[in-house]
Amino acid sequence: MERRDRVRRRLRRLLLSVRGRATVTTTAVAALILTLVFVLLMLLARDWAQNRVARKTERTTERIAFSITSGKNRGDLTTRPDEAPMVQVVSPDGRVQAANAAIAGRPALARADFAAGVLLVDAKTCPSFLDQCVWVAGLRLRTSPWGPNVMVMTATPLPDLLNVWVLPLGIALLLSAFLALIAWWTWHTIGRALVPVDQLRAELADVGARGLDQRVAVPRTAGEIQTLAETVNATLTRLEEASNRERRFVSDASHDLRNPIAGLQMRLEVVLDEPDDYPWKPVVRNALADAQRLNDIVSDLLELSRLDARAPQPVEPVDLAGLVRRELSRYAGRVPVDTRLEPGVVVTADKVRLSRVLGNLLHNAERHAESRIRVTVARDGGDAVLEVLDDGSGIPDEFRERVFERFSRLPESRVRDPHGTGLGLPIAREIAEIYGGTLRLADSPRGARFVLRLPLT
Repeated sequence: MERRDRVRRRLRRLLLSVRGRATVTTTAVAALILTLVFVLLMLLARDWAQNRVARKTERTTERIAFSITSGKNRGDLTTRPDEAPMVQVVSPDGRVQAANAAIAGRPALARADFAAGVLLVDAKTCPSFLDQCVWVAGLRLRTSPWGPNVMVMTATPLPDLLNVWVLPLGIALLLSAFLALIAWWTWHTIGRALVPVDQLRAELADVGARGLDQRVAVPRTAGEIQTLAETVNATLTRLEEASNRERRFVSDASHDLRNPIAGLQMRLEVVLDEPDDYPWKPVVRNALADAQRLNDIVSDLLELSRLDARAPQPVEPVDLAGLVRRELSRYAGRVPVDTRLEPGVVVTADKVRLSRVLGNLLHNAERHAESRIRVTVARDGGDAVLEVLDDGSGIPDEFRERVFERFSRLPESRVRDPHGTGLGLPIAREIAEIYGGTLRLADSPRGARFVLRLPLT
């Protein structure tokens, strides 16, 4: 049973793995090609042997015919060891006039149509009285010791490669060894090519056990394996950053939720412990403020959850200039707002979400502005651009991306607005990205300059 399972696993590895399938496919294609090569070699060997026999037979016929016509030969049909073994002299009516010992008493090897003037015979024939095919070469003689117009014929047996097993077997063994070498080389080469993949898999398993701060080794092969390793490391970096953001999110959310909950609990306990005539309204008013802050945090968390889930929202054409005017009509901040609004800058988005983006940017600008806020709407190529600029102290370059992290609050923000949630700017960027845009901090001579870009409708 164990042996059967081992064989089944090996077959599954051979037929289902990339290495096995590549080896089987390559071997099958090579076997087909080598089979064609084998057939071609056999045909070439047959033609080579046939041509060799034909040349030997023709030379034998020429020598005997020349010796007879020159008078040197008066009927001797003996051949040398390196010549065709069979010799006949055939009369015009097809009767054998003479033959050597190798074919004595046999009919004519071939017939020539002397009436049609055939002077030469040179062809393969397979007479029934012989056990194998022969190559026959015949030459007609005007005069001879056997009379006029006789034909001297010589014949040499043709080698039958199907019966001569040494050559086909040798070629087959050679091609089989070559096929085995191809199969082994394919298996070995693909195995070596996949070694970095196995190492990468092992290192990834080790990363899962040791933590996301580990990285896999990048082989310097300048190929797909190196690109794969670099992509894996980039993915691990993003996963580590996401994990760190999640931990900070949980820590900061717990901290921000704990403060209003503790304050609310303390105030309610104070009210319960005081006598009946205690002036409780200020305490309840503070408790209500803590409850409102809790509600703001929960609302922002729910909005982030919907944004992360990419929950669909109805979209419509939105005129950014009109949106800014409506939001500023409800704005009651301490800092005046200057506007420069280009008409006809229309984007496709959810009006409520864009209002929230503008509201979050205005709230952030008001928190840091010294005396004025400026809002501009313009078009730039195929983009609609909305900018909110304050004249505050600005944001250092190293913190430009940190302000878009959830629950991230710079020290100045904590001082100016202790009750902020640190979720306004992350929500604004998420909304911008949902509608194919961007939200970033741009350079400005003074203060913070937030630039929202959205595709024009």
